Amino acid sequence: MEAALKSSKKNSSDKDAGAREAAGRRSPLHTLRNIGIIAHIDAGKTTVTERMLYYAGRLHRMGEVHDGTATMDWMPQERERGITITSAATTFFWNESQLNLIDTPGHVDFTVEVERSLRVLDGAVGVFCGVGGVQSQSETVWHQADRYDLPRIAFINKLDRVGADFDGVVDQLRTRLTPNAMPVQIPWGTEDNLDGVIDLLAMRAISFEADSFGSQLSTCDIPDDLAAAAERARAELVEAVAERDETVLESYMEDADVPANVLSLGIRRAVIANTLVPVLCGSALRNKGIQQVLDAVVDYLPSPLDVKTIEGRHPKTGEPETREADDFAPLGALAFKLVNDPYVGRLVFARVYSGQITKGQNVFNPRTRKRERVMKLFQLHADDRINADTLYAGEIGAVVGLKQFTTGDTLCAESSPIELGQMVFPEPVVAMAIEPKTQADRDKLMDSLHALESEDPTFIITKDPDTGQTLIKGMGELHLEILKDRLTREFGVDANAGKPTVAYRETIRATGAAEHVFDREIGGHTQFAKLALEVEPTPRGTGNLVEFDVSSAVIPAEFQKHIKNGVDDGLVTGIIRNFPVVDVRVRVTGGEVDDESSTEMAFRSAAVMALREAIRNAQPAFLEPIMLLEIRTPTEHMGDVLADLNVRGGRVKEIDNKGVTQVIAAEVPLAQLFGYATAIRSVSKGRASYTMEPHRFELVSKATQEHLLNR
Repeated sequence: MEAALKSSKKNSSDKDAGAREAAGRRSPLHTLRNIGIIAHIDAGKTTVTERMLYYAGRLHRMGEVHDGTATMDWMPQERERGITITSAATTFFWNESQLNLIDTPGHVDFTVEVERSLRVLDGAVGVFCGVGGVQSQSETVWHQADRYDLPRIAFINKLDRVGADFDGVVDQLRTRLTPNAMPVQIPWGTEDNLDGVIDLLAMRAISFEADSFGSQLSTCDIPDDLAAAAERARAELVEAVAERDETVLESYMEDADVPANVLSLGIRRAVIANTLVPVLCGSALRNKGIQQVLDAVVDYLPSPLDVKTIEGRHPKTGEPETREADDFAPLGALAFKLVNDPYVGRLVFARVYSGQITKGQNVFNPRTRKRERVMKLFQLHADDRINADTLYAGEIGAVVGLKQFTTGDTLCAESSPIELGQMVFPEPVVAMAIEPKTQADRDKLMDSLHALESEDPTFIITKDPDTGQTLIKGMGELHLEILKDRLTREFGVDANAGKPTVAYRETIRATGAAEHVFDREIGGHTQFAKLALEVEPTPRGTGNLVEFDVSSAVIPAEFQKHIKNGVDDGLVTGIIRNFPVVDVRVRVTGGEVDDESSTEMAFRSAAVMALREAIRNAQPAFLEPIMLLEIRTPTEHMGDVLADLNVRGGRVKEIDNKGVTQVIAAEVPLAQLFGYATAIRSVSKGRASYTMEPHRFELVSKATQEHLLNR
């Protein structure tokens, strides 16, 4: 693979040749790799990352997730639970290439961490359990990467475990995720007899010495019992790459035994074009196969020069703008995460797409239309901060001093502004009331909650209009539990919290219309507006639309903006029980203006009142979140598990037989899943496990509708 890497440098693209690079860069642009590790919970992402850092010399001792010593799981909550909660970034070098790596969470409650990380990365490594295969959250994170068209490689982990099935997982990758999955390795042995891997490019067997924790590698001829399987797998790989790459096809037509360096470069081009996903294998815990994953990251995944030019728009004109990966181009960077650090203050994590960010310079925020000064810059290594003077094009780092920046904001030059586009995050589905234990802590609690809200776009603070209670909303019970724990540990605030409840939505089932006249005297001045509008349902999941079916002669353009703001206010705050209204088309059909007394405030108020009346005339209804539940249970407990699902109103979609284990996929209302962790342990004697994720919203039952209306 090293030969292939050298060849790839010689055959760099025209884009590479034209890039301008500053003399102070830590590494050339073509050697930079911005990658993420994505997977289902417990597939081994953090263990893979820990081994990568060890073999690259970034760590001198490997930590373990189960011991609470993993470097990338630095939060106390992560080490106690053995799961990744927040995406952790680090930088290290491998084969003269600089890798900026982000280890993302696998738990669905923290999907925002995956979303915002993938937004700024150039490639990803998908980790899959050799026993569990493609699991529910595997599909979720894979499709998140699909949205950003990220090139990927796959690593099938845990092949040392009983029941591991490399071929079965490859089949699942092809049927559930992508038909382009193609092994570039096959395992040498399996379960307790996993000796190493077979490299299908070099056609050599690789073993890893246990005494050196896998640091020392040995190569040898492929064992006789695997020779035929390796030949078949290589032939399949060569044909697959030849179908996708002309250079490999030409070589294949001359000789079916395509040289390793030609094949490697063809794989790289296919991966960057997103037409191939190389599949590697091993066991991170047993220190087998990780160096080959690092080689594959360098050889196959793109540098900032290989990906599409970043696109945005001019904040004033709305015209398209682009930025090249060039140190001397105008600045274009995206803030993708905020962290409130107790020592250095507010950290803004940013990916620099073009230009440079230098300590002491001013950067422009097109959203706020304000300049802010960069006080400090850091490179990242989990919770460690390494001072830097400059962040160059293609790099990821943290900026201190930006007080009004938030997730999704663009850092740019005021003389050449660009808006790179906001990120889209899922809406929270669980709510919980919270209050300070003492009145003296009330202000401190709100300040702390707002600090957490600034970090996490899926965490929302609201007030119950009926009771005045403070409500916090998040993606699940664990999400809110972690946030409450952080209040105590990081901010020193003790709070009482209620039981989690479902964050319902409102919608309509029919069309409705209303007309409202707002005619009041406020502050000694008459305020007048007359407005007519209609509402109708839209297909589930399409969101809300506001349209004007009225000319500017009837309602001038200067009032239409404020009418839309009033409609948006009404939809967000809800009509029946103060839940947000979704999947509604609002059409303004008429109105009346008085030249002397019509005001912006009057039309905004008239819009809210007319909307409320129209929705009440359109058969309003409640929507509840339906969760996709995946349960893994021993066969002898499947009957009890299914019976419990039936009581909860669950709908079984699929049952997959995995030998002594059954995998049940079901759709269940979220309201029926609070406390499910205890219930599943009870019915399975502690042997079953489950994961769940938001799937869709659907109309509640008649009984639930009556309950919500009367509460």
